[in-house]
Amino acid sequence: MARFFYNLVFTLAIPIILLRMWLRGGSNPGYRQRWTERFAMFTFNGKANGLLIHSVSVGETLAAEPLVRSLQAAHPDLTLTITTTTPTGSDQVLRLYAGDLAAGRIVHLYLPYDLPWLMNRFIKKIQPSICIIMETELWPNIIRSCNKQQVPVILANARLSEKSAKGYAKFPKLTRPMLQGLDLVAAQHRNDAERFIALGIDDRKVDVTGSIKFDISVPKQALAEGQALKVQWGESRPVMVLASSHEGEDDLILASYQQLLADFPDLLLTIVPRHPERFDEVAALVLDRRLNLVRRSESLEKGNLQPSAMTQVYLADTMGEMLLLLASADVAIIGGSFIEHGGHNPLEACALSKAVVMGMSDYNFAAIAQQLINQGAMQQTSGEQLTTCLRQLLERPELRMDMGTQGQRVVADNQGAVARLTTLVTEQLYR
Repeated sequence: MARFFYNLVFTLAIPIILLRMWLRGGSNPGYRQRWTERFAMFTFNGKANGLLIHSVSVGETLAAEPLVRSLQAAHPDLTLTITTTTPTGSDQVLRLYAGDLAAGRIVHLYLPYDLPWLMNRFIKKIQPSICIIMETELWPNIIRSCNKQQVPVILANARLSEKSAKGYAKFPKLTRPMLQGLDLVAAQHRNDAERFIALGIDDRKVDVTGSIKFDISVPKQALAEGQALKVQWGESRPVMVLASSHEGEDDLILASYQQLLADFPDLLLTIVPRHPERFDEVAALVLDRRLNLVRRSESLEKGNLQPSAMTQVYLADTMGEMLLLLASADVAIIGGSFIEHGGHNPLEACALSKAVVMGMSDYNFAAIAQQLINQGAMQQTSGEQLTTCLRQLLERPELRMDMGTQGQRVVADNQGAVARLTTLVTEQLYR
């Protein structure tokens, strides 16, 4: 009965969802494209009995790349179908796997809406051997459709915050059957595993594999390009990078930046908005504060990567360049953490040996954030204390260096989740 009402409400909401997508398409045209895939209407060009990997959006898609590469190496004859739900996630798939997509080794689609007739059609077309869902993107009907068609479902790199667990617990008649339909939960941390078990999953289905986000491989090209930017701007010039910012955070950091200019007049702030539809909005915020702005897209078009000495804010209005921009930083500020969003991944900055600052909202990375704080690799601060925290880091290069060293060590010490997950997937394949 609970699933009946879920399906009814979802069906009635479809017109509203489509209207919202159309409106969002005004700033991001991707929301107005490929709608047929969202209704499971497509031609599947891959091989049956491959792997289905749902990676949702940008963060999950980037995190899943080491696992995708590992699975390709372990099972080169299998087609990997990667699904997302957002255009930005889709863009990342197209960027990361261009060669594989062209060769047919990887197929990319939008995941259909979670209605039984759509999911049943989708799974029948794909005919996967295993469905791998990244992190927390759980929907009742995709799991039920996989169960009906005897497709094992693995929740990989699984995390479940205390807040989310309480949300699931409010609707046990809907969520409990969904969770019990999972064949394996590969949890990031013991706390995540315990929350899943408390919600009704058999503890024999739960394994703690660690977070695949530790399995970062920094491309030499990104490192070299980031260091080249730093040299071009002036190696002695301090640089702060605000990574994956959301509405409400850019203005907070800009206010802090203006206070810091009194002590660090040549300080450069790079802002990397999380969503491309916000690029113009952030540019307007910078100009409203009468700060000198350079947009990376414009500097690339003109063949000049170097803001002048007068440039104060560098707006990274491009996609897929986070690592090279972080590589140019002295201090990395993690977005999504100064509003109630749960924070974004701090490990990329740690892998690059950067001093990292995060706000108080960290529930998406609670265990990782606490580990980094405990090891002296990251500082956590409120918006009110942000300027004081940043000033201390800018004044003390030895502190930044020590934090960077500790961060890189934490990343190295916790790697191995990808290998463990690949083994678990292989075991499921040959059961």
